[in-house]
Amino acid sequence: MLNTIWAVMILTAVMYGAFTGRMSDVTNAALDSAGEAISLCITMAGVVALWMGLMEIAQRAGIIEKLTRGISPFLTLMFPRIPKGHPAREYIATNIIANVLGLGWACTPAGLKAMEALAKLEAERGNAGYLAGQDGSGAKNRYASNEMCTFLILNISSLQLIPVNMIAYRNQYGSSNPTAIIAPAIAATLFSTLVAILYCKWKDRGRKAW
Repeated sequence: MLNTIWAVMILTAVMYGAFTGRMSDVTNAALDSAGEAISLCITMAGVVALWMGLMEIAQRAGIIEKLTRGISPFLTLMFPRIPKGHPAREYIATNIIANVLGLGWACTPAGLKAMEALAKLEAERGNAGYLAGQDGSGAKNRYASNEMCTFLILNISSLQLIPVNMIAYRNQYGSSNPTAIIAPAIAATLFSTLVAILYCKWKDRGRKAW
């Protein structure tokens, strides 16, 4: 879908430039944008390397483990059917911590592992459809458990104390105060996370799976 949207936008821009006699402007904009994209990628690569390194240091130093224990009551509230000590809890905690710190790239691997662990948990419960199709065909008719849906919603709402991505973008494009986004980001993501929690608990009333 996104590929189609981008293709339509590009084609529309080219056709508009051709009909209005401004193809040179379209060409210049494309070249300038390509240069900006490379520059932005280099900037973001440095940010990613820095924060991924800090996350690795924190994990090896045991900080992530301590933070995981610290948010254990929250995990129990949101995922009461995940047994304590299950690998999914650690992956979910790592993902949430990375999201709170604004490390979108760092949370992705943990999020994928959390989904895999949740699928295995459902298989252990005898719900094989969470790993394969209900009809045994593999990729077809997949469905998600309560825990999977709750985790996905929390991951999307993504409370952020330090919106690293936005700060880096604003700095790259010459903002005089890149960190001014912090307070609005905290307010917006705090509200979205609270709504997500309320929605998850409302939808989860007495159900085993969605």
